[in-house]
Amino acid sequence: MLHVLSYDYVPDVLERREPFRPAHLALIREYFEAGRLRLAGAIGEPVRGALIVFTDPDAAAEFVLRDPYVLNGLVTAHRIEPWHVVIGA
Repeated sequence: MLHVLSYDYVPDVLERREPFRPAHLALIREYFEAGRLRLAGAIGEPVRGALIVFTDPDAAAEFVLRDPYVLNGLVTAHRIEPWHVVIGA
């Protein structure tokens, strides 16, 4: 089973994220390379949030505590939920 972390962003996230984006992407890369994160990306047009798929709920919770977007107020809400995948690559 996988776990999905969903973020809701502030309305002006694209303007406000720039100083924090390199550290945010580095954190994503760290979890991906460790095999704890499977997929990640922004959602919406314009961007209004993100979905990040983890291998376990502890990885997702830990990520939230370290994410520069959360620490700097770009995330207004988040949820971690199990994802019961039926089929996938």
